[in-house]
Amino acid sequence: MASVARLVDSRVLIPLRLLGLTALAFVAVGAFLLLFGRNPIEAYGVIFKGAFGSGYGLSEVVVRAIPLMLCAVATAIPARMGLLNVGGEGQLHGGAMAATWGALTLGALPRGALLPGLVILGLLGGAAAAFVPAFLRWAAGVNETISTLLLNYVIVLLVEYMVRGPWKDPMSYNWPFTPEFPESARLSFYWGTRIHAGLWFALVAITLFYLALRRTRWGYEIRVIGDNPDAAARAGIPLGRYVLLTMCVGGALAGLAGMAEVCAIQSRLRPGISTGFGYTGFLVSWLALHHPLGIVVMALLLGVLSVGGDMVQISLGLPYATVNIIMALIFFVVLGGRFRKSRSG
Repeated sequence: MASVARLVDSRVLIPLRLLGLTALAFVAVGAFLLLFGRNPIEAYGVIFKGAFGSGYGLSEVVVRAIPLMLCAVATAIPARMGLLNVGGEGQLHGGAMAATWGALTLGALPRGALLPGLVILGLLGGAAAAFVPAFLRWAAGVNETISTLLLNYVIVLLVEYMVRGPWKDPMSYNWPFTPEFPESARLSFYWGTRIHAGLWFALVAITLFYLALRRTRWGYEIRVIGDNPDAAARAGIPLGRYVLLTMCVGGALAGLAGMAEVCAIQSRLRPGISTGFGYTGFLVSWLALHHPLGIVVMALLLGVLSVGGDMVQISLGLPYATVNIIMALIFFVVLGGRFRKSRSG
């Protein structure tokens, strides 16, 4: 009976609790807006109208959600064994750089050979960015939270160097970006919108994450390590190997998000290819409790807030930081509610 009760709690009560905490966060933001003389109902109306009021708005929600889903899975996989991967932003840029090298160097290849190669390069670029902190954690016990966070800045600055130096387009009139990718290096778009093939990458990654976690020995051992690493070590589960594996797999998926951004949305590498997708993906994963379906829902919710934030600036004269405040308050309220429950339990 106790196991049945826990199952009901995980499948029914936890999602309901998350929805309630999210609603509470919106109430807290409403109080914040009232302090500055703004009508919160009007602000929320503008946000949701901007996201759902047109076909373009709906499609942009999906476009924004694609890298968030991939970066969220990049966080969720290591988190299942107790690791904190805060390096999604750097890993995304690593994948974007690797794919850019492929597009600029191998652009003469036919599309059927080039695009799979760019996908592989994006995965490898992200995995390489995650390998460094994973190796440091395994070999020297260096805290992966700090190393992944600091490495973000290193890789983003490396992108800046490449687009201002070796890869700079000589016809850019001194703007820092690479030459435009050939058509054979660009992902497909669908339904006359900016929704691109990265959507399938994200959905496949989430599906495989769910199946691996629930149906494979790999997933079982990761969950055992996350629940009790000491017991897992005594049972002979190789902790170091799983540190390297989960961090690199997570980094590879964030790198795939970077590949999709440069091969679909940007068609070249330049500074600012990410508006904090890696950091927001970390937020999405924690809001979703690292659950695959929850990641999809939360990525779409934050996509709505991101798209609607543009309308807030135009219609109400509020700064875009309002949306960041909403996201931050959702994060604090949801995690605060979880912490309170764990302390009381």
